[in-house]
Amino acid sequence: MPKNKFQIVFTGLAIAMIVLSACQKMNKPALGDYLKDVNPPGGALKFYAAFDGTTTNPLMNGVDSIRANFPSDNPLASTDGVSGKGIQGAAKKFIKYPSFNEWSTSSSFSVSVWFKKNGQTTNNLGGNGPEYIFSLRAAEGSYHWSNAVMFLFLEGNNTACAVKTMCVSPSVASNPNSSPSDNWFTWENSQTIPGLLNDQWHHLVIVYDASNSTMKLYIDGVANANIKSWGGHGAIRLANTKIGEYRVGRGPRNDDEGDGEGGWLQSSFKGKMDQLRFYGTALSAAEVTNLFNSKK
Repeated sequence: MPKNKFQIVFTGLAIAMIVLSACQKMNKPALGDYLKDVNPPGGALKFYAAFDGTTTNPLMNGVDSIRANFPSDNPLASTDGVSGKGIQGAAKKFIKYPSFNEWSTSSSFSVSVWFKKNGQTTNNLGGNGPEYIFSLRAAEGSYHWSNAVMFLFLEGNNTACAVKTMCVSPSVASNPNSSPSDNWFTWENSQTIPGLLNDQWHHLVIVYDASNSTMKLYIDGVANANIKSWGGHGAIRLANTKIGEYRVGRGPRNDDEGDGEGGWLQSSFKGKMDQLRFYGTALSAAEVTNLFNSKK
């Protein structure tokens, strides 16, 4: 005898309730348990490597956690950092990334890093020389004399340490293939900084502000009184299409390019490093102070 419409609907609802109840018993986290992106797409923080050392996989330990951007090579050992783990630099070794996302197209930018280094900076043969926090190696060796699009390094000893960074931009803003124009922002000679290489953790931030073409340096949350300028340059316009490799802990040249393994453009960072961040904005003094105070 056929069922009436009421029986059919009732049976269907009962089956649906049984299925729904079964699904609810599946082992899956509640919505509130999922990780939330603290820096959504388009946010100011473009690259962040905590070097957390929580796995035996060196590529995992060097990952850029903003976009799960893994390095293509990480030969550096994990060590105690300013917060959790960090990386131990070594001669001729560095972490290699294919990209820092869209950071290098930013008009203004900031770079934040913690480091610990004891005594004189040296080249890869042990003589006096710079030690690079990072460099952007040019894809074309003939693009710029340095074979770089940008770099940042320390040079000196604990009595007097220089901080030097160079940026390379196309000379014509609308033409990325135009001849390169560079500018140095340096704290050297009478402006060197004592106490940076005393085997203690220090926080370094450089901030380029496109609105006034200036570069500021912060050490341990305090702004250096000497502000540098790229007079009227405006937006930094790094030659993004010319960047072939992002290096953490080494200069832009290889041993067989130019000055040999003892060259100043080849030198590696031999101290400890932690919490490397690249922002696509000019951080405020308060934001820099917060990074220092929270040891982030």
